Amino acid sequence: MMAPPSSVPDSVQTRAGESNLDATRLQEILEIARHTPGPRVVLTGAGISAESGIPTFRGAEGYWQVGSRNYQPSELATLRAFTEMPAEIWAWYLYRRAVCRAALPNDGHRALAELEATLGDRFLLITQNVDGLHLRAGNSQDRTYQIHGNLDFTRCSAGCHIGVDPLPDELSAWRKDQALDAASRELLHCPHCGAWLRPHVLWFDECYDEVRYRFESSLSAAESCGILLIVGTSGATNLPMQVAARVAERGVPLIVVDPEPSPFTEMAEASPAGCFAQGLAGEWVPQICAELANKPVNPS
Repeated sequence: MMAPPSSVPDSVQTRAGESNLDATRLQEILEIARHTPGPRVVLTGAGISAESGIPTFRGAEGYWQVGSRNYQPSELATLRAFTEMPAEIWAWYLYRRAVCRAALPNDGHRALAELEATLGDRFLLITQNVDGLHLRAGNSQDRTYQIHGNLDFTRCSAGCHIGVDPLPDELSAWRKDQALDAASRELLHCPHCGAWLRPHVLWFDECYDEVRYRFESSLSAAESCGILLIVGTSGATNLPMQVAARVAERGVPLIVVDPEPSPFTEMAEASPAGCFAQGLAGEWVPQICAELANKPVNPS
């Protein structure tokens, strides 16, 4: 049964009017989700963190000078670059992390943390963001698949052990023009084998895997979820596109929140149970999360 227009909260009606979304349509999809078993899965990208002031590092902020040459992020964020100039790549990542640590979780992050607190094991977050803001907002590591890694952690570049370790506190504050000194270099070498540590992130010339980046688990979530909420991502990477495509094929509720249309938008609008809520995460996500928290799946 579809919810009548009178059941649409005023806040949803207002935001829908601003984004040209039919408020009744969104409420209908949330009502469908109420009767669809499976976890409530959220997929987030750079857009939600941009609202906390974190740049995407694909524009002017992303360029980095080594010697007399300027590099683009796609050239720096590679295993090849790290192998050739590990100290310079670490300086770039330490500065990126300092920018991320200076930012604070926003209303969108906090709403997702509150939704997890309410739903428990019926909630799952898949994030492409490496800034750690979801965990700082209160989401748990167990229910947060960080499919591109996290700048707060390192691992051995030689692979002498599987685990990841926190980045040393001594490296937290980093200037854009700061180079590694002898003490920093020592902290960035593996205490087990002496090889360079590396940022725990997925580089452009690497592939997803299950152990580090929850590849199979993310696809499994797409096959079992009762709703997928996509927030602030353009669809530029492979695994998120696969997740969304599988959900769209199943015909379960699919809601996309983003300031601009994307390939995810097309999937949602083509789905019998999908819609595009155009706008900022901080505007839409708290209201959608409140609705999801209040609409548990009916017992079978």
